[in-house]
Amino acid sequence: MLVHYTGQEMRKYVLQRILILIPMLLIVTFIVFGIMDLTPSDPASLILGSKATEVQKQELNEKLGLNKPFLQRYGEFVWNAAHGDLGDSWRNNRPVFDEITSKLPVSITLAVAAIAIAMLIGIPLGVLSAVKQYSILDMIGTATSMLMSSIPSFWFGMIAILLFSLKLKILPSNGNDTWRHYILPSVTLALSVIASLLRMTRTTMLEALRQDYIRTARAKGQTEKVVIFKHALKNALLPVITSAGMEFGGLLGGVVTIETVFSINGVGSLVLTGIRMKDAPLVTGSALVLAALYMLVMLFVDILYAYIDPRIRARYTKR
Repeated sequence: MLVHYTGQEMRKYVLQRILILIPMLLIVTFIVFGIMDLTPSDPASLILGSKATEVQKQELNEKLGLNKPFLQRYGEFVWNAAHGDLGDSWRNNRPVFDEITSKLPVSITLAVAAIAIAMLIGIPLGVLSAVKQYSILDMIGTATSMLMSSIPSFWFGMIAILLFSLKLKILPSNGNDTWRHYILPSVTLALSVIASLLRMTRTTMLEALRQDYIRTARAKGQTEKVVIFKHALKNALLPVITSAGMEFGGLLGGVVTIETVFSINGVGSLVLTGIRMKDAPLVTGSALVLAALYMLVMLFVDILYAYIDPRIRARYTKR
């Protein structure tokens, strides 16, 4: 019996997921807004400097609205954000949205490059480890993935700068002017993701290779290459896709350390500067944008998962 896909059910599912984003974004912004409010430093003192008088500091605090109750200030932020206004940065009086959008392409480029490198290396190595289980290659791959997961990324970054920039002088150590500037930070950022995807792919491949349909395919005389890549890998990649999507979303918000090590002018560096200056609109607006991007990436992964996996797609079909 034929099964016809109904786009209406899928649109309903997507709409429900988008509506779920609203309370989650409210929780994220409330936490960030509260943390910025609880930090002991005074924004007026950081902006005006130590030479400013108390009268000048109080006037600036009044201008910034810091004398209002916390819930009132947060409510005003949410109301303005719902209308597309994230406020102005306390540091330079520029719109926060313009500040974020000017830096966001750099961070997205870095995250996309890192996840691409991780998938191109981690997934094939995971497949190889599963096919060659308990071999020397499998043990080397497993040990290497554990090592890459345990060592902080900023340490890899500093070692990469010392080796490839200062000693060999083949790659730039800071900035983001050309594509060559993205090589070291992208590889550094990808190392932990490579380890994660390698372990995930190995686990799912081993589970797939033990299924009955694999034994049936081999009993029918199909080649090992067809069994691995056409049957086992196709099903093993489903959890890997979800893991890769989560890793990519995490990379968007977790590039602060790498951008600092390599002096890259992205959203991570922008947020770090905002925290130092206690620039609440900038930090909260950045957290809102990054959280929304992460959730949209996960929504895209779920939709892609539904199209790939017939068991999930069956929920949105009718006979």
